[in-house]
Amino acid sequence: MSKTINTVIIGTGSYIPENIISGNEFLNSTFFENGNRLEKENTEIIHKFSEITEIVERRYVHPDQLSNQIGAKAAERAIESAQIDKETLDYIIFCHNFGDIPLNSNRTDILPSLASKVKKLLGIENPDCVAYDVIFGCPGWVQGTIQADYFIKSGDAKRVLVIGAETLSRIIDPHDRDSMIFSDGAGAVIFEGTSSEEKNGILAHKTETHSFQHGGLLTMGKSSNPDENSGNFYLKMNGRKLYEFAVTQVPQVIKKVIDKAGLSVEDVNIVFVHQANGKMDAAIMKRLFKLYGLDSVPENLVPMTISWLGNSSVATIPTLLDLVLKEQVKGYKVKKGDVAVFASVGAGMHINAFIYRF
Repeated sequence: MSKTINTVIIGTGSYIPENIISGNEFLNSTFFENGNRLEKENTEIIHKFSEITEIVERRYVHPDQLSNQIGAKAAERAIESAQIDKETLDYIIFCHNFGDIPLNSNRTDILPSLASKVKKLLGIENPDCVAYDVIFGCPGWVQGTIQADYFIKSGDAKRVLVIGAETLSRIIDPHDRDSMIFSDGAGAVIFEGTSSEEKNGILAHKTETHSFQHGGLLTMGKSSNPDENSGNFYLKMNGRKLYEFAVTQVPQVIKKVIDKAGLSVEDVNIVFVHQANGKMDAAIMKRLFKLYGLDSVPENLVPMTISWLGNSSVATIPTLLDLVLKEQVKGYKVKKGDVAVFASVGAGMHINAFIYRF
């Protein structure tokens, strides 16, 4: 039997910011919608928000930290976990959306690329280690992983580091209640090409872009406060429409990739889904199982960290993976042979997923 090249995970790392931001931090906020100040008490707004999203806390970086720096911290931990020589990395793919944003700046910096900055911070001298960025909305880390799989299976690369990091606290509108969703963080994973007769690692992947009809669901825009005239633009989303889009389209993409791998949803042992909204993720899984004619989702299938980490965009899935592999998410761990689904959705509108066998 001929051997095949598999793309497997050999190391993971994450950086979870130390600043815990509870709902109480927003008690003195002034929220607007459609140019009008919300009349409800902030306690009621915050409670309803947590009820819908399941977010109780989120994390913000320290004032002097930038995305490239927290990405480097996660990368260092992944390299340590993999126990490899950092000079043997063939690619560093840094997935983000806003680059480095200094505190109180609202101006993004992506020159040079964040991946190049990380390479320098890590002290990697090898010029054959190629460093570049991917900007793909919240599904960026999954897309970076898909690119890593192509590099490895083509024979062009042996080891690829894929980082997802974001400091969304620097780009949110303090007058938009949706801003309570967003958080900061970083996760990193090292993939390696291995040769074996058994097929494992990344088995299949699928990506779609729905920009023609749905490209405006996540954009940059002016503050919700009509009196705010700083000229700054902030992260904005059409929450209701985004929810409807995600629960309709994401299950179909996940089914396509499961079918592409020659598997059934009943073969899946764990699902690493983008931590965007707790109730939305639950609805996505329920609809996925309905596509297979099943009425219920198995317990302990979908680990969640959104209640205490919030939505850190590209960082949610690699951070979640790192925590699960290190058995830091209660009730969840993986064993050899387990099949996992990784799936995300976000600005673009992009949806992507891949199947992985441990």
